[in-house]
Formats: sequence, structure tokens, C-alpha cells
Amino acid sequence: MTGKTRYQAPALTKGLEILELLASASEPLIMSDISTALGRSVSEIFRMLQVLEEHGYIARAEEGYRLTNRLFALGMSQPPIRDLASTALPVMQDLARRAGQSCHLAVASGAEMVVIIAIEAPGLSGFAVRIGYRRPLHRSNSGRILLAFQSPDARSAMLADISATGDLFDEAELIARLDAAVAAGGAISPSPMLTGITDLSAPILVGGVARAALTMPFVDGAANRATLEACGQMVRDAAHAIGTAMSPIVTIPIRNGEDAQ
Repeated sequence: MTGKTRYQAPALTKGLEILELLASASEPLIMSDISTALGRSVSEIFRMLQVLEEHGYIARAEEGYRLTNRLFALGMSQPPIRDLASTALPVMQDLARRAGQSCHLAVASGAEMVVIIAIEAPGLSGFAVRIGYRRPLHRSNSGRILLAFQSPDARSAMLADISATGDLFDEAELIARLDAAVAAGGAISPSPMLTGITDLSAPILVGGVARAALTMPFVDGAANRATLEACGQMVRDAAHAIGTAMSPIVTIPIRNGEDAQ
């Protein structure tokens, strides 16, 4: 929560508190758990839960309340994200087909990265990350790419957001990793989720900064269509193609009496 503001809207505050709580929960929460976590009585939050459910922002099951994907869908409908998704999707589908591996696209959301597109590997085997998956920026390959390819001021602000969460980390070590990623044009790292998977990531650069991060969770195996090194190059090439398509076209004005070149 932020500091006190001039205007108060108690009902809206309670609704936002519920949404934020459910977003951070690893499993559905029953009404009494929500009441306890927010320090509010059950009667205070009962109507809010009803309204949020009626409007499709939360859903109720036997195990409790959970968020739906309505907020995510609203965010995806914004022109910048919508344009990014429509540009990246065919490139990512082609990447997955040629590499025989899954891939996903992530953007920054506060101190976290969130997956907005996920393409499954062709065939019967592979590993895919679900849409909506979140992880702290500094604890994933995608997140570190999003941190690395920023202006110095933007990177500092993002690191401050991470520090504000209370998640302790070695800033000097992290900055060294970020600078190495910039020098290499991407990053390769063992998956923080599963053994045997190597994350290959590259930035979607628009205007010189990372708008998104493209990652392939590479699964090694005898039936692979391409090597780790080849897949890494494919990821970098695909990220470059998406970024180029997203970048504004620069036109050169033609002076009177001059022919266009």
C-alpha cells in the first residue's frame, strides 16, 4: 500500500486489497483467510467478494477464492502489449517449429517478470511455461534480461523496486551478471525451476531498451532438432526480428527538387 492520499474510497481500497492478496497467494483462499490476512472482519469483505465475483475478477470453488485471468486480459488489450503480442506470435511459432523447443515472452511488471505469450514445443515432449507465470526479475533469466537492457536510470529504479520487496540479493553480483548479458547480447542460465533445462534468453529491443524478453527453456535430448548453441542463435535472431518489426520506421524528408533515394 502507498502512503495516505487526499481522497479516500474505502470500498475501492478493500477491493484492491483483496485482488492484491489473491494475486500473491500460491493457492485459493477461503473467506476467513482473506479476513485474517487483511485485518478486516468477514462482514467487511463479504460484499466485496460478491461484487468482484459478479464482475469476473475472482472465482470461487470449494477450496476458496482465486483470481481469474480478467485483469491479465485487460492488460493484454492495451495497445503496446497487444501490438507486441501480434508481432511476436508468428515469429515465436516459427522459432518453436524450427528448434523443436518451446519458447515464451515476458515483460516487466513491477519487481517481477510476467509471461504474456507461451508457445509449446512441437511433438509429444518438451517443457513450457504457462501464461501469467510470475517470478522476481532478478531470479529468472527473462527478468535479468529485462533489467540488463535498460537505461542506467531505469535499471536503478527497477533494482530499487526489487529491494523494496525485502528480497535480499547481492547487488554487485547481480549487476555483474546484467553487464555480462549486455556484452553477450543475451544470457544462458540453468533453469531455476527444473534440472536438465537451460534457459536461453535475448531482449526485444525497441528504441535501444528491452521491451520484452524472449526465452527458450532448452531441453536436451537425443531427438533434438538443433544443438544448444544453434538454438541460442535462433533465439537471438528471433528477438532481433521482433524488435526490428516493433521499432518505429524512420523516414527521411525529401527537400523540394530532390529525388528520393
